[in-house]
Amino acid sequence: MSETPASPNFAVRRSERRLRVRLPVGVRGTDRSGAGFHEMTFSEDVCRGGMAFVLSRALEPGADVEINLSLPSPEGNREQTNFTTRGQVRHVQTLESRSVVGVVFVGPRLHRLFASESAPPA
Repeated sequence: MSETPASPNFAVRRSERRLRVRLPVGVRGTDRSGAGFHEMTFSEDVCRGGMAFVLSRALEPGADVEINLSLPSPEGNREQTNFTTRGQVRHVQTLESRSVVGVVFVGPRLHRLFASESAPPA
Protein backbone atom coordinates (compact mmCIF):
# COMPACT_ATOMS: atom_id res chain seq x y z
CA MET A 1 0.00 0.00 0.00
CA SER A 2 1.35 3.42 -0.85
CA GLU A 3 0.16 6.74 0.47
CA THR A 4 0.78 10.04 -1.27
CA PRO A 5 0.31 13.31 0.62
CA ALA A 6 -0.83 16.41 -1.25
CA SER A 7 1.08 18.80 1.00
CA PRO A 8 3.63 18.85 3.83
CA ASN A 9 0.74 19.37 6.27
CA PHE A 10 -0.63 15.88 5.52
CA ALA A 11 0.26 14.68 9.03
CA VAL A 12 -1.79 17.42 10.68
CA ARG A 13 -4.96 15.98 12.20
CA ARG A 14 -8.30 16.67 10.56
CA SER A 15 -10.35 19.43 12.13
CA GLU A 16 -13.54 17.37 11.76
CA ARG A 17 -14.19 13.75 12.65
CA ARG A 18 -15.10 11.61 9.67
CA LEU A 19 -17.90 9.08 10.05
CA ARG A 20 -17.95 5.71 8.34
CA VAL A 21 -21.02 6.09 6.13
CA ARG A 22 -21.66 4.28 2.85
CA LEU A 23 -23.41 6.60 0.38
CA PRO A 24 -23.65 6.43 -3.43
CA VAL A 25 -21.14 8.85 -4.99
CA GLY A 26 -20.62 9.99 -8.57
CA VAL A 27 -17.10 11.31 -9.24
CA ARG A 28 -16.08 13.19 -12.39
CA GLY A 29 -12.58 14.41 -13.18
CA THR A 30 -9.30 13.64 -14.91
CA ASP A 31 -7.19 10.67 -13.86
CA ARG A 32 -3.42 10.42 -13.47
CA SER A 33 -2.98 9.57 -17.18
CA GLY A 34 -4.95 12.66 -18.27
CA ALA A 35 -8.11 10.78 -19.28
CA GLY A 36 -11.48 12.22 -18.29
CA PHE A 37 -13.79 9.91 -16.35
CA HIS A 38 -17.14 9.64 -14.59
CA GLU A 39 -17.36 6.79 -12.09
CA MET A 40 -20.08 5.67 -9.67
CA THR A 41 -18.79 4.39 -6.33
CA PHE A 42 -19.56 4.53 -2.59
CA SER A 43 -18.19 6.66 0.22
CA GLU A 44 -15.86 5.14 2.79
CA ASP A 45 -16.26 8.02 5.24
CA VAL A 46 -17.78 11.51 5.23
CA CYS A 47 -17.60 14.74 7.22
CA ARG A 48 -18.93 18.21 6.53
CA GLY A 49 -15.70 19.29 4.85
CA GLY A 50 -14.59 16.20 2.92
CA MET A 51 -14.82 12.50 2.27
CA ALA A 52 -13.04 9.37 1.10
CA PHE A 53 -14.15 6.94 -1.62
CA VAL A 54 -12.73 4.08 -3.68
CA LEU A 55 -12.05 4.47 -7.42
CA SER A 56 -10.86 2.04 -10.07
CA ARG A 57 -8.38 4.65 -11.36
CA ALA A 58 -5.51 6.62 -9.88
CA LEU A 59 -5.74 10.36 -9.24
CA GLU A 60 -2.99 12.85 -8.47
CA PRO A 61 -2.97 14.73 -5.15
CA GLY A 62 -4.16 18.27 -5.87
CA ALA A 63 -6.48 17.13 -8.69
CA ASP A 64 -9.95 18.70 -8.80
CA VAL A 65 -13.03 16.48 -9.01
CA GLU A 66 -16.78 17.02 -9.14
CA ILE A 67 -18.69 15.01 -6.54
CA ASN A 68 -22.39 14.14 -6.50
CA LEU A 69 -23.71 12.43 -3.36
CA SER A 70 -27.11 10.78 -3.04
CA LEU A 71 -28.20 11.63 0.50
CA PRO A 72 -30.96 9.85 2.39
CA SER A 73 -33.81 12.00 3.60
CA PRO A 74 -33.24 13.29 7.16
CA GLU A 75 -36.68 11.96 8.10
CA GLY A 76 -35.59 8.42 7.29
CA ASN A 77 -38.08 7.87 4.47
CA ARG A 78 -37.01 6.47 1.10
CA GLU A 79 -36.61 9.82 -0.67
CA GLN A 80 -33.08 10.93 -1.49
CA THR A 81 -31.64 14.33 -2.23
CA ASN A 82 -28.58 15.10 -4.29
CA PHE A 83 -25.63 17.16 -3.07
CA THR A 84 -23.11 18.35 -5.64
CA THR A 85 -19.79 20.00 -4.85
CA ARG A 86 -16.19 20.23 -5.97
CA GLY A 87 -13.37 18.49 -4.19
CA GLN A 88 -9.59 18.58 -4.22
CA VAL A 89 -7.66 15.34 -3.79
CA ARG A 90 -5.61 15.44 -0.57
CA HIS A 91 -4.35 11.87 -0.39
CA VAL A 92 -4.42 8.64 -2.37
CA GLN A 93 -3.86 5.11 -1.06
CA THR A 94 -3.26 2.48 -3.71
CA LEU A 95 -4.72 -0.93 -2.84
CA GLU A 96 -4.09 -3.52 -5.58
CA SER A 97 -6.03 -2.23 -8.63
CA ARG A 98 -8.08 0.37 -6.75
CA SER A 99 -7.40 3.71 -5.05
CA VAL A 100 -8.85 5.10 -1.83
CA VAL A 101 -9.11 8.84 -2.49
CA GLY A 102 -9.49 11.45 0.25
CA VAL A 103 -10.83 14.85 -0.80
CA VAL A 104 -11.52 18.15 0.88
CA PHE A 105 -14.59 20.02 -0.36
CA VAL A 106 -13.61 23.26 -2.09
CA GLY A 107 -17.19 23.97 -3.15
CA PRO A 108 -20.25 23.81 -0.88
CA ARG A 109 -19.80 21.83 2.34
CA LEU A 110 -22.27 19.34 3.76
CA HIS A 111 -24.62 20.86 6.30
CA ARG A 112 -25.88 17.56 7.71
CA LEU A 113 -24.64 15.13 10.27
CA PHE A 114 -24.78 11.38 9.71
CA ALA A 115 -24.90 8.53 12.17
CA SER A 116 -21.85 6.34 11.78
CA GLU A 117 -22.61 2.85 10.51
CA SER A 118 -20.32 1.53 13.23
CA ALA A 119 -22.12 3.45 16.01
CA PRO A 120 -24.54 1.54 18.24
CA PRO A 121 -28.23 2.21 17.51
CA ALA A 122 -29.87 4.94 19.58
